[in-house]
Amino acid sequence: MSRDDAESEEPQGQPEQLALIRETVREHKARRPRAKPRTWRGAELAARLPVARVLVDKGLVHLDRFFDYAVPAAMDEEAQPGVRVRVRFGAGEREGRREGGGLINGFIVERRADTDFTGRLAPLAQVLSPEPVLGPELLQLCRAVADRYAGSLADVVQLAVPPRRARVEKQPSPRRPPRPQPPAPGGWTRYPQGPAFLEALAGKGAPRAVWTALPGPHGWADELARAMATTLAAGRGALAVLPDGKSAARVDAALTALVGEGQHVLLTADAGPEPRYRRWLAVNRGAVRAVVGTRAAMFAPVRRLGLAAIWEDGDSGHSEERAPQPHAREVLIQRAVTEQAAFLLGAHGCTVEAAQLVESGFARPLAADRETVRAVMPRVRTAAEGDEGRDPAARSARLPSMAWHTARDALERGPVLVQVPRRGYVPRLVCERCREPARCAHCAGPLQATGEGTALRCAWCARETPEWRCPMCAGTRLRGSVIGARRTAEELGRAFPSVPVRTSGGEHILESVPGRPALVVATPGAEPVPEGDGYAAALLLDGWALLGRPDLRAGEEALRRWMGAASLVRPQGEGGTVVLVAEEGMRPVQALVRWDPAGHALRELADRAELGFPPVSRMAAVTGPPDAVEALLTSAQEAGLPEGAQVLGPVPLPVVEPGRPRRPGDPPPGEQWERALVRVPRGSGAPLAAALKTALAGRLARREGPVPHVRVDPLDIG
Repeated sequence: MSRDDAESEEPQGQPEQLALIRETVREHKARRPRAKPRTWRGAELAARLPVARVLVDKGLVHLDRFFDYAVPAAMDEEAQPGVRVRVRFGAGEREGRREGGGLINGFIVERRADTDFTGRLAPLAQVLSPEPVLGPELLQLCRAVADRYAGSLADVVQLAVPPRRARVEKQPSPRRPPRPQPPAPGGWTRYPQGPAFLEALAGKGAPRAVWTALPGPHGWADELARAMATTLAAGRGALAVLPDGKSAARVDAALTALVGEGQHVLLTADAGPEPRYRRWLAVNRGAVRAVVGTRAAMFAPVRRLGLAAIWEDGDSGHSEERAPQPHAREVLIQRAVTEQAAFLLGAHGCTVEAAQLVESGFARPLAADRETVRAVMPRVRTAAEGDEGRDPAARSARLPSMAWHTARDALERGPVLVQVPRRGYVPRLVCERCREPARCAHCAGPLQATGEGTALRCAWCARETPEWRCPMCAGTRLRGSVIGARRTAEELGRAFPSVPVRTSGGEHILESVPGRPALVVATPGAEPVPEGDGYAAALLLDGWALLGRPDLRAGEEALRRWMGAASLVRPQGEGGTVVLVAEEGMRPVQALVRWDPAGHALRELADRAELGFPPVSRMAAVTGPPDAVEALLTSAQEAGLPEGAQVLGPVPLPVVEPGRPRRPGDPPPGEQWERALVRVPRGSGAPLAAALKTALAGRLARREGPVPHVRVDPLDIG
C-alpha cells in the first residue's frame, strides 16, 4: 500500500472508532451504580438495646431534651454512649416510615431497650467517630450548668467538648507516666494553714480554701503548682483554671519544673485546634491527669479529680462569652461538690463571692499572718490628685510631687511600673469633691446623664433625679473623665527624657520586661512580669477613674487591679514603694494601704446584704426590644417566678453606633433595646432560672418574634 493510499483510508476509520469509544463509555456509565445517601430504611436493627437516646446539636431552649433514634445492626458496636453521630432531625412520618429532615450532629447519651415515642423511629444516619467524648460525669456537669444559667444542654456541651479532628483521633495518646514524688511544701510554709492543706491533699481529702496569696511576682505560681503536684502524687487528678494565657504559662512552667514532662497538659486557645484537641483527648482517655488552662478548661474531663483550683476569680476572663455564659468559679464549685474534690480559690485580693464562700462555711480562709504580710508587701503611699508638684517636669507628667520623686529615685534601682485606667473605661458619675458614686435614692442604682442639660436617670429603675446632692459631703457637682495610656506614656517620656518608656495594653501586651531601669506604662491586667526581684516602684494613677466605673463591683475591681500591680513590686525592706493617686479616705484605698483584701470584701458583703445586691441575692438580666422584654417578663410571671422576685426597670440601653465593636448581648447597631433586672433571694436562683427558661421556650415554640437575651448572674449590672 502506498503512502497516499494509507492517508486516504485513515480518515474513513476514525469516525467509526470514535463512535465506538463513546458508546462503550456510555454503557460503562449506565452499568455503574450511582451513589445514594444512606438512609438505613428497612435495615436490621441492633438485637440488644436497639434505641439510642441522642442529644442533638440544636442550642434552642424549647428543644432542650433528648431524642430517640433506632440503631442499625451495622452500627451496634460503634454506637456507644458518648460518641458523635449524625442524625436526621425534623423528619416526618409517611406511609409508616420516617422521611425528610436535615442531617445534624449529636451525641449518644444512652442505649435503651425501648422508647417512649409512639411513632416509628428514624435510624441513626452515621457514627462520626467511635471515640467516646461525652462521658456520664461530663454530661451531668453540663446539665447542672445549663439549669443554673437558664440555657440549653447543647450549648453547654459545645463549650465542654472541642470540635472533632479526625486525624488526631486516629493517633494514640502517650502512656500515662508513673506518679511523681510529692513535692516539698515550699512557699506554703509561709501560711499557718498551708502545710495542713497540702497534707489533706496528700491524704486524698477534699479541703476547700479561699487562698489570699502573698505579694510577689513569682511565688503564687509555684505554690499553686505544688498543690497540683501534691494531688498528682496522691494518685488523683488536678485542674487549674487561669484568667489568661500569660498566667497559665507561668503555672505550666512551674508545674513542669516540679513533676517533669508528660504529667499534665496546657489547654489554651494559643495552642491551635489540633494540638489542643490532642491534649484534650489525652485527658479524656486518662493518659494525663492534670490540666492547666484558661476558662474553657473548666470542663476538662480529668479522671478522678482531686483538686479544682481557680486563680483570680474576679477577672472577667473567667466569664464565658458564649451562651449561656457560665463563670468558671461556679462550674468548679459544682465539680468540687459532685466529684468530691478539693477546691482552691486563690488571688492576691478577695472578691465578695470568695468572702461569701468563707462566711457560709463552704470554704476556709488560707492566709498568712500580719507579720509575714508586712515583711513581703511594698510600702504603699497615697497622693492627692490636686498636688501638681513643685518641679516643672512633674507638672508636665501630671504626677503629684510624691509620685514624681518616687519614680525618679526608683529608676536608679530598676524598672518602674505606671498603671493607668484602660482607655475603654467609661466612668460613671461621681461627686467632684469626694468621689462618692452618684446613686439612685430609690433602688441605689447608678445615675447617668442621658444628654446635655437633661436630668440624671437611674440605670436600673429609670427614675429621674432632677436635683442630686452628695450624701457624704453635700456636694452638687459631678465628674467624669479619664486620660489614656498612650498620652500618659508621651507625658512621662517628656518628664524623663533619658529613660526608655515601654507600653503594655490592648493588642500589644508584654509578658515580661528586663530588670533594667525603664518606665513601663500598662493598663490594668496587662502589667508585664519583671525579671529579677520585681519593680522598684509602681505608680497607680487616676485611682478615682477605676472607682467611678458604672459597676456595682467598682471598688472591689479597683482594689483587685491595684493589688495585682502592687504584688509585682519588691518588698518595702528592699525599697519597694507603691504610690496610689486617689483620695486616701476611700475604703478600697485604705484596704490597699493596710493590704487587707479580705476585710474589704467582708465589708462589701455586709453592704450588699443590707441593700439586697448580689451575691447575697441572685439576679438575671433580660435584654432585647421593648415589646419582647415585656412579653418575656409576663410569661416568666405566669411560669412561676419565685416569691419575692423584684423586677427593676426596664431601662433603655445606649444605641450602638454602626462600626463600633459589640459585646455579647449588646443590641444591633442603630436599634433601641431595653434591659430589665430580676432580683430574687439567694436560695431562689434555681426557680428563677427555670421560670425564665420556660418563658424563653414558650416564646421560641410559638415563634412570637424576637427572643430577648437572658443572662443569669450578669457581671455588669451598673
